[in-house]
Amino acid sequence: MGKTGHRRRTIRTIRTGAVVVALAGAALAGCSSEPSSLLAEGKIEIGSKGDQPGTSYSPHDGEFNGFDITVAREVLDRVGVKVKSSDFEGVLSKNRARALHDGDVQLVAATYSITEQRMKPTSEGGDGLDFVGPYASTRQGVLVRTEEAKRYKNHSDLNGRLICVWEGTTSAAELKKPAYSLIRTVDMTDAQECVKALKEKRVDALSTDQLILYGFMKDDPSITVAHALTFGPFNDYGIAMAKGHREDCKKLQQALMDYAQSNDWDRDFQINLPLVPKKDRDEARPTDDEIERSSCLDRPSNAKVDG
Repeated sequence: MGKTGHRRRTIRTIRTGAVVVALAGAALAGCSSEPSSLLAEGKIEIGSKGDQPGTSYSPHDGEFNGFDITVAREVLDRVGVKVKSSDFEGVLSKNRARALHDGDVQLVAATYSITEQRMKPTSEGGDGLDFVGPYASTRQGVLVRTEEAKRYKNHSDLNGRLICVWEGTTSAAELKKPAYSLIRTVDMTDAQECVKALKEKRVDALSTDQLILYGFMKDDPSITVAHALTFGPFNDYGIAMAKGHREDCKKLQQALMDYAQSNDWDRDFQINLPLVPKKDRDEARPTDDEIERSSCLDRPSNAKVDG
């Protein structure tokens, strides 16, 4: 079923059906106190993963590739910023927000899911980030050893199994919900630790977003995606920046909208993630409306406003 059927991506938030456009935050961000432009000097440092083939991968020091990397390059190129491999730096999932606030990087493109908590200003207890996105969306899934793939057809097939997740991800939080209390989880530092543990049979499976899993599957045929098993709502990936650069954010938003509606998006997705089924690829592609609802705001436009 396509985008108009069972699916419509929802930000991980409490839904009430209320639709609120966060104009106040945009107005404040546009005032004269906004810091200097991140894009003005024509050079920018971007945080990305180094251990996720297909999405965000560094096979050698100073070299990055994958769909996250390609999207960042394409979007920045459309605003006049030429990105080189040396402009990317490795970040861990748990350190992405800190790297932005500490000024180690100015943007993060690292399969970073857009959530209400991450968008919320730090003054309200949030992570204080603006996102440009989604540039892709995906369900959470499971990666298993290929020789055992036929065992896993239903969620109950995971009961009692040990599933590897890594710190700082929405996937780790999802599997710790009461609905999955019969599934055992173990937290590791990053994706490569989980993949290694799976191949060495120290865990039964690993779980994260399916787009990431298809990248691992292409890199190593001894592991495969359990196609029938998905969890939770769609995760929407965005390019993140610390709040306070709303004008830059809006420029990048328009650039992303242009890119996502071009043939380049489809070409780049298939080059980097060729094993993703067409149905999932079609669902991964964002619409202008979805980008509008999640970009450069203090909360997603479909989120509940307290009070």
